[in-house]
Amino acid sequence: MVEAVLWDMDGTLLDSEKLWDIPLAEFVATLGAELSAATREAMVGSNMATTMRMLYAEAGLDPTPAEIAEGSDWIRRRTEEVFREGLPWRPGAREALRDVRASGVPMALVTSTERALTEVALDTLGRDLFDVTVCGDEVDGLNKPLPEPYLKAARHLGVEPARCVAVEDSPTGATAAVAAGCVVLVVPCDVPVPSGERRVFRDSLVGVDLTTLARVLHG
Repeated sequence: MVEAVLWDMDGTLLDSEKLWDIPLAEFVATLGAELSAATREAMVGSNMATTMRMLYAEAGLDPTPAEIAEGSDWIRRRTEEVFREGLPWRPGAREALRDVRASGVPMALVTSTERALTEVALDTLGRDLFDVTVCGDEVDGLNKPLPEPYLKAARHLGVEPARCVAVEDSPTGATAAVAAGCVVLVVPCDVPVPSGERRVFRDSLVGVDLTTLARVLHG
């Protein structure tokens, strides 16, 4: 049986990666540069610290810690503004969440997004759906693609990662979940995800329920 389902957020449950495009591109423009498609793709699934390094590198700049902190705060504020204007669901995600929740299997949200912005997103997702929420600023810098976010969620749920299904959309997230020992249902959104060990692919979350996830777990 599936002991728990561990859901990524941006690009998996919410079609929010496109919303992140807005503040990221605006910030790079303030640095006198343009955000390339390749750099934006590489950011998908990463945490704020990694994102800031990429943004400054895109502009050919070597920022001070103070500049990184100031830029991070600007992006957080602007992203919150964009999030509050409305967060769209990925196809089938709302129904999949509720179907799995109704089955009684524990669920966790495991996201690289920081707590403050995740709380905004939970207004759309529904806090009551998740037994545990692990955010990008709560893993001591051991962010995806490292396994700690998924390991932490499993620890808090009291389950074995190998008996969990993680649901992801990005190479960064899928790498983290596999490294933690999970089987991963990969539903690509904005970037392609390579095939690999313990990865099962699906075009969307439409029709996904606990039976679907049990088949994913058992291959």
